[in-house]
Amino acid sequence: MSNNFTKVENPVLVVEGKQADNERLKAESDYLRGTIKEDLQDRMTGGFTSDNFQLIRTHGMYQQDDRDIRAERQKQKLEPLHNVMLRARLPGGIINPTQWLAIDKFADDYTSYGSIRLTTRQTFQFHGVLKPNIKLMHQTLNSVGLDSIATAGDVNRNVLCTSNPVESTLHQEAYEWATKLSEHLLPKTRAYAEIWLDEEKVETTEADEIEPILGSNYLPRKFKTTVVIPPNNDIDVHANDLNFVAISEGGKLIGFNVLVGGGLAMTHGDKGTYPRCADDFGFIAKEDTLAIAAAVVTVQRDWGNRVNRKNAKTKYTLDRVGVDTFKAEVEKRAGVEFSESRSYEFTHRGDSFGWVEGIDGKHHLTLFIENGRILDSERADFDGKTLKTGMREIAKIHQGDFRLTANQNLIVAGVAEADKAVIEQLARDNGLLNDGVSNQRKASMACVAFPTCPLAMAEAERYLPTLVDDVEAILEKNNLKDESIILRVTGCPNGCGRAMLAEIGLVGKGPGKYNMYLGSDLAGSRVPKLYKENVDEAGVLSEIDALSARWSAERNDNEAFGDFVIRAGIVEQVIVSFKDFHHA
Repeated sequence: MSNNFTKVENPVLVVEGKQADNERLKAESDYLRGTIKEDLQDRMTGGFTSDNFQLIRTHGMYQQDDRDIRAERQKQKLEPLHNVMLRARLPGGIINPTQWLAIDKFADDYTSYGSIRLTTRQTFQFHGVLKPNIKLMHQTLNSVGLDSIATAGDVNRNVLCTSNPVESTLHQEAYEWATKLSEHLLPKTRAYAEIWLDEEKVETTEADEIEPILGSNYLPRKFKTTVVIPPNNDIDVHANDLNFVAISEGGKLIGFNVLVGGGLAMTHGDKGTYPRCADDFGFIAKEDTLAIAAAVVTVQRDWGNRVNRKNAKTKYTLDRVGVDTFKAEVEKRAGVEFSESRSYEFTHRGDSFGWVEGIDGKHHLTLFIENGRILDSERADFDGKTLKTGMREIAKIHQGDFRLTANQNLIVAGVAEADKAVIEQLARDNGLLNDGVSNQRKASMACVAFPTCPLAMAEAERYLPTLVDDVEAILEKNNLKDESIILRVTGCPNGCGRAMLAEIGLVGKGPGKYNMYLGSDLAGSRVPKLYKENVDEAGVLSEIDALSARWSAERNDNEAFGDFVIRAGIVEQVIVSFKDFHHA
């Protein structure tokens, strides 16, 4: 956590120059409508054309294609097999059984992969939805009270919240603030309802239509917000633009410490891009939360870089204008002054698995879902598990709710004592609950990458299970069987799998090749350092073997891997200036 505020002499508040084409696109979009409705009727292509390719992102979708068959389709002179991935809006990751059953059925009937994927943004995604079924997808979500508004694009995205079923009173308050933040920062345009739900367009003047917080050109880049309850940093606050750290007294929420300017994305070889931890601006009373959130967003809206999208995130705005200047402007716009930060500590990350009892007497079962991928073995080679069927059967009888975590796992929450046994049996029978899952597997995570992500340079999700098999064997060989290393793999440097907050982070550089970063901590407050560049899979295992052997032989009592590699001088200490981040 950084409190060393930077001051910039004569800061450049607004970057001058020719604006990125995305700015033209948003300005001409008629508040995110574009010609999406007309494009839907075009059956000559399975994709979206021109500006609509980008605009659908603000409606929660990305156009993708199956990269495994792209070359074969090119040989056949066919266009790529275009489809969309949809990411739902699910503040705090809470979904009820009725909603689950609806998305389960849609995934079976209308997606190419038949799966529900839990994401690191604490929501679910559909993959492989073809153009004729897109409108039905949105209407299905709407029928059960869900949507995908603003889960992608240059807007505030799905708001994360600590999944903590034990401290249920405090969690409920935090979740309510996550929901309020999501609603407060949503686009106000009716484009989503008009295009997908057939709502009639009401003609208004521009003055009536204009977005009061996001502005007519929306934000310079994507924006991510979280609510977190210490001591568990289970949502990785330093991966996000705006974070509200819950401060409680007597189990009651009194306010938040506000952290601003985190982000992990970078570009290989571009020293002007870098991961960055957020700065703690100070404490606010809970009643000031929405005002501060709107002020942070509008400062970023007005000062963010609209010329170079690679430098358009909040983290770069802070470093360009200075943290003290940014903070002062937030206070001015909100009419609220930050007070001194309240004491808190993050001691760990990740999820606690198995049953726990909440203070309300209800029980909560956290299930490990590798890669967040919920499907049945008959739909794919999936080790004989029937995770999708198991979740469906649980949803049919469950009287509580489900809570998706930011680590791609799932909590069956609010279970009465009388229902515990049958829910546990369903989970075990379908491979959702397995006592043999190692600590290492639970501490590992990957982004989707191939075959669906167009940005992927290397495998991630499909590589992780076998990588963990090998790491488990290495740890056992080195007398570390019950230990774990926070291990994350991403197919590119855009940060979706949060590898730049891992003790070992593998970032895709090319097919079968990764840059290897070492040295984050258990609290998630430290960016790892580059250790090896362009390492193949065999090289990755060789390095992990050698490093684990040293960790086993030389570690202090209970010393975590990330702390050890720094103390032993294997990588340097914490980055003093994120601008000096060592690129490959």
